[in-house]
Amino acid sequence: MAYKVSIPSRRRISGIRASRARRLLAIAEIRSAIIPLSGLLGMRVTNQAGGDIGILLDIVVRWSTEMDYPPVTGLIVRVGGRRAFVEVEKVAEFDRHRVTLRTAKLDLRDFSKRHGEVLLAKDVLDHQLVDTEGIQVIRAAELYLAHALGKLRLVGVEVGVNALFRRVAPRMVRSRANPMRVIDWSDVAAFDETSGEMKLRAARANGGIRRLRPAELADLLEDLDRRERSGLIEALGVEAVADALEEMEPEQLETLIRTTSPTMAADLVAKMEPDEAADALRDLDEDERDELLELLEPGIAADLKELISYPEDSAGGVMTSAILEVEERRSIGEVIDELREMADHCADLDGVVVLDEAGEFLGDVPLFDLLIAADPSMPVGALLGDVETVTVEPLDDIAAVAQSLISTRRSSVVVIKNGQPIGRILADDLVDALLPERQKGRFPRLLS
Repeated sequence: MAYKVSIPSRRRISGIRASRARRLLAIAEIRSAIIPLSGLLGMRVTNQAGGDIGILLDIVVRWSTEMDYPPVTGLIVRVGGRRAFVEVEKVAEFDRHRVTLRTAKLDLRDFSKRHGEVLLAKDVLDHQLVDTEGIQVIRAAELYLAHALGKLRLVGVEVGVNALFRRVAPRMVRSRANPMRVIDWSDVAAFDETSGEMKLRAARANGGIRRLRPAELADLLEDLDRRERSGLIEALGVEAVADALEEMEPEQLETLIRTTSPTMAADLVAKMEPDEAADALRDLDEDERDELLELLEPGIAADLKELISYPEDSAGGVMTSAILEVEERRSIGEVIDELREMADHCADLDGVVVLDEAGEFLGDVPLFDLLIAADPSMPVGALLGDVETVTVEPLDDIAAVAQSLISTRRSSVVVIKNGQPIGRILADDLVDALLPERQKGRFPRLLS
């Protein structure tokens, strides 16, 4: 499998892995006793007298958000035609060469997982994980165990074709560890096999994956399968993920919304900027779109329905409805305070729409003019005299909108319908509409 790497670079990731491997292997007891899982699977399990008990099929660990290195709780051993569970306390010896039990008496009832237990071979090996330091989706090609911190624990994971080739080799080869390729398990976020819930440890809650920029998180979401993607969204929260969705290409965004539960998809759409949310909904089938709109708050749903009603190549189809309208008599200081309250929409705000007392549109004041105003107590309407406002109608062609921007050297235009402002078109959104094959991106904003 090819692994997608965006930021950091492949060279940097190699350095990160090597550094983490050294950190892990600096613990002497781990370095001397690291055990690859594939070398254990299929091994004969014996009692202390050397008699055969059965064949080792899997290893059970218990993990939670509080554990960096999950402890082994038991073994799954095939005894005759049954899969018996052997508690780890009944294991006398466990290393890469042998597994010996203290007793030959076993509970031969079929194994059933308890809450918080995971089978390494069945639930983790060859499954998707997230490398929270290297910032990428990985697939576990090999897992490593070691006696450490008083218990037998899962301590590392390896990716890449070398580990896969080693797993099909004779057991003597499989049992040999390749410790320089180990990624420290404390830097890995795994997914619950049943629910898809992401096991993001509390110790890492404010680092690693939570520091991702939206574009990096978008790459991560695109690489995950459906269930794991939902687990990541649940772990990080819809607000953080909504920002990432705005950085996705239309095809990936459409796929994500279609393969996410309607309730979660509606939560994500509600947190997106209106123009981006409208683009996402526009690509869905009518029935799918109506289902999502029904789950949204009426006000949000009404705004999105209006945006979707305009052709994609028109001003209304490109605009965002996230605008700030203020009366001309409001002080500049008060307007700036309102802007602070709209910080979540800062990427779509580069001006303030000014109205008269009757609610009629007067003009558009750029944010820069607000910020450099000498007197915060001055009414915002006083700034209109030096500003050339650019307006368009919602059904205007986007090529005409682009010409208006070019001729006035403004970074946005206000969309007017029946004399009332209904939205704004930003330069980068216009570029995205005119050049759909261009990779999505955003120009820097004055507020951040």
